Parts: sequence; structure tokens; C-alpha cells
Amino acid sequence: MRTQTVSVGKIFNIPVRLDYSWFLIFILLTWLLAGSYYPAAYPNWPVPEYWILGIATAVMFFVCVLLHELGHSVVAQRNGITVSSITLFVFGGVSQITEEATKPLTDFLVASAGLAVSLLLALGFAALQPVVAGVPPLLALAQYLTYINGLLLLFNVIPGFPLDGGRMFRAVVWGAVKNFDRATLIAAMLGRILAFLFILLGVWLIFFSSFLNGLWIVFIGWFLENASSQEVRQQTLRTLLAGHKVSQIMGRNYVTIPADISLQRLADDHILGAGRRFFIVENAGVVAGIMTLHKVREIPREEWSRTLVSQAMIPAERMDWVGPDAELWDALQKMNQDGVNQLPVMVDGRIQGVLNRENVINYLQTIRDLR
Repeated sequence: MRTQTVSVGKIFNIPVRLDYSWFLIFILLTWLLAGSYYPAAYPNWPVPEYWILGIATAVMFFVCVLLHELGHSVVAQRNGITVSSITLFVFGGVSQITEEATKPLTDFLVASAGLAVSLLLALGFAALQPVVAGVPPLLALAQYLTYINGLLLLFNVIPGFPLDGGRMFRAVVWGAVKNFDRATLIAAMLGRILAFLFILLGVWLIFFSSFLNGLWIVFIGWFLENASSQEVRQQTLRTLLAGHKVSQIMGRNYVTIPADISLQRLADDHILGAGRRFFIVENAGVVAGIMTLHKVREIPREEWSRTLVSQAMIPAERMDWVGPDAELWDALQKMNQDGVNQLPVMVDGRIQGVLNRENVINYLQTIRDLR
């Protein structure tokens, strides 16, 4: 299960989550707006008004980021691409699109949709300014949101993968070279080059112009370089695992336990006694759920002797699983998204085996060695 995000609901059936880092940037942005930006731009306002406007602006900024990501997600869904969630975090937001487009044009449309939303928002808030000119706080809010959406548009149009502009560039290259993997690597390489240019520019500004602006640009360059490198690694893994199925590496050396034993017996006989951390719970030969060391630790130790496995397990209707014919890459993505290290492999409710993250890593190493 995810431990670093907070769920805030669904939009268009897409879960929306807040990363813990979002709370930090929300507080920081509110403080900068209320304590610095608005007092400098609009002096002599009451202090509470600055803070109310600062909070409202920070909220609206992240609403705009959410709408930007929804642009990507809705277009992806319309083209048959699954979107597992949208997460807002310290750098803005990201749509967790679990599969790649099958055509360059679709890839281009998904990437450009967010930019289109930011452009419409900037134009909309600019058009709103004459309407609210008689209410200074609303005018200040409209002016800031016009500026920030324009800045979001300009930043994301940079052809540095994995920014929107970089993904649009990949789609163009994909259409030209007719090879998705090669196009991704070319776009990621351009992204890394631009990231290093950002870092060099930032260092120059730190020493010869503005320390804070330079530091921020270095930070952006570092973020882009890391994101581009991660895309390269992910694409390499995807290429290596292409065509390989879960059935090829799933383990059959799993342990089943009855649902009616106590957590104390489970800990004594299986966890401490055999060093195991993951169990299939069965009831009359049917999978009833799964039990993990993490679930045991959620129960106070003094209650282990009077708590049954059936009371603490993840029941079958809520547990994650894959089929033996599932692609290994898809299964690995599912494990990453759900934050788990093992997945039961099942057919018609019957356990066939268990896929372990360590099995995937060892199999990857075998594939590399053979190549």
C-alpha cells in the first residue's frame, strides 16, 4: 500500500493524491505570497487580507496544476490509455499513465493536452481581469494566476524529456524513425543535455548575478536530469522485459496458512520459526486473502494471542494479484504503484504461484548476462 500520499478523491474516475511534499510547498508558497509578494505589489493592505489572499492563491495554483494534469489524463482515457492516478507533489503534479500510446499522434495529443489547458487558463484569467478590476484582491489573484499559468506553459513547452515539450518532441521523432524505444532514448538524451545547460546557467548566476535565482535554476536542472535518467532506465527495463510473462519466473514455493490461527502462532511458527514474511491465507482450499509481516506489525503485540489471521489479513476482494499470462513489465508496474514486494498469481480464484520483486531483479540480471 502507498504510504507517502494522501487520497483526496476522484475526478473522472481518476484517483487524486497529495504527496507529503505537497504540504511543504503549499505552506512555503502561502508564506511567500502573504509575507513577500502581495505586500510588495500591493502595500498598505491589512495583514489578514494578505494571508487570506495568499492561501486562496496557493489553492488556486494547485487547482490549475490539477487541471493541467487532467488535460493529459482525459485525452489519454479518450484514446484507451489507462490512468491510474494523479499526484500533486513539490514540483507540481504528475499523471500516472500506466501504458504508452500505440501511435505517435496519440502520444503527441496526450502530451500537448496539458499545455492547451494551461494556455486556456492563462487567457481566461487575463480576460477576467477587467471584470474584477473594481475588487483589488480579486484583481491581484487574477493577475497572479495569469502569470503563473503562462509560466507553467512556458516551462513545460521546453523540449526536455519528460516535460510536455520533451514528450511532444519524442512523438515527432517516433513518427520519423518509426521506433518508440529509440525515440524515447533520443528525447531523454536531449532532456539531459538541456538539464546540464540549466545547471551551468544556474551556477553562473550564483557566482556572477543572483544567488537565489541561480540556485533555483540549478535545482530545476537537477530535477530534469534525474527525471530524464529515470526515463532512460525505465525504458531500458521495459525493453528487456518485453515479451516475458509472469509464469516464467513466478515462484511456487509459497506458504499457505489457515485463516483461524492466531497472530502469535503465525509469528512463532512461520515468521520467527522459518523467517517468512508473506503468506497465502486459505479457507477450505479457497484463497481467503494474504498476510504479511507488515500487517502483523499493525496489531499491538499484546493482542497477537487473541487476534486471528482472518481479522488482520488483506481479504481476497481487496488484495492485488496478477494472472500467469500477464506481461512482466505490467506486473512490475503494478507492484510499484501499489507499493508491494509480492503479488499472488491467480486463475479463477485459485493460487498458481507468487511473483516476488527479487525474482524480477534476478531475471533482469539473467537477461542482461545473456545479452
